[in-house]
Amino acid sequence: MKEYQYVPLAVGGGFFIDNSDYQHRTVINDYAQQGWRYVGFVPSRFTGNGSIKEIDLIFEKDGN
Repeated sequence: MKEYQYVPLAVGGGFFIDNSDYQHRTVINDYAQQGWRYVGFVPSRFTGNGSIKEIDLIFEKDGN
C-alpha cells in the first residue's frame, strides 16, 4: 500500500507577487532525500479573483 504526504506551499496568487524563489524545488529535493517521490500538486487555496494562492505538493512512497 502507498503512503502519501501533502505539503502546503504558498504560491502568491497575485499579479504583483514574485514567485521566483523556487522554494518548490527545495521541498521536492528534501523529500526525495527522505525516500519520497513527487507525484503532483493540487491547488488548495484561492484568492477572491480565482488565482491560486496555495498548493499542496503530493509525495508518495511504499508504506510498511
